[in-house]
Amino acid sequence: MALIKTGGGVAVISGSVGGTVFSRNKGGAYIRNRTIPINPNSPAQVVVKAAMAFLTSYWAQTLSAAERIAWNLYASNVSMVNRIGEAVFHSGFNHFVRSNMIRKQLGFPIISPGPVVFELPAQDPTFAITASEATQVITTVYDAGMDWADETDAWLVVFQGRPQNPQRNFFNGPWLLAAALQGVNGAPPASPLVVNASIAFAELQHLWCYARIMRADGRLSEPFRADTFCAA
Repeated sequence: MALIKTGGGVAVISGSVGGTVFSRNKGGAYIRNRTIPINPNSPAQVVVKAAMAFLTSYWAQTLSAAERIAWNLYASNVSMVNRIGEAVFHSGFNHFVRSNMIRKQLGFPIISPGPVVFELPAQDPTFAITASEATQVITTVYDAGMDWADETDAWLVVFQGRPQNPQRNFFNGPWLLAAALQGVNGAPPASPLVVNASIAFAELQHLWCYARIMRADGRLSEPFRADTFCAA
């Protein structure tokens, strides 16, 4: 991995060109080789591809014109931050798919009406994890006082990454859907959430998880991460 310092009119580089990936972490900008999955058609990827095909067809053939207009209106009012920190706007189709992809994977009903609240759900800054080799469970800590926890059919969804060697300090997938916790109006679920490991891990391995918040109206938060070194 080579560190880089941009200049001469180039302030930030992010993404891949050929076999090279440009990114940054707390140490600054760096370059690494692009990794190619050994099995590009794993069962998890097949599920995601099928969900994408279903939602693409659903947008075109099942949603009403009024519902597509509502998603486009939502999209035009909700900015997101790309990998180099710029505010960008996605299409209504993009938001419909990102909001319903996890619901489809979990077997939940598709949300057709576009949200009328024009903001993404907040991320949870308290999200943290610990993991034990002996029990093969991941304990996730979250803020049970957030709005989603007191809303029926809102969810906290947790994804687990493949465990890595302890010296590894970067991970960006692949991820497996590990657990979904439903909010309950009047009886928010108490933290922590104990998640059975989707992939077995061993003591001292470095483990990453990320989570998203899904609100009942279909709005989906940006991902928020936590990592830990697995205990015995």
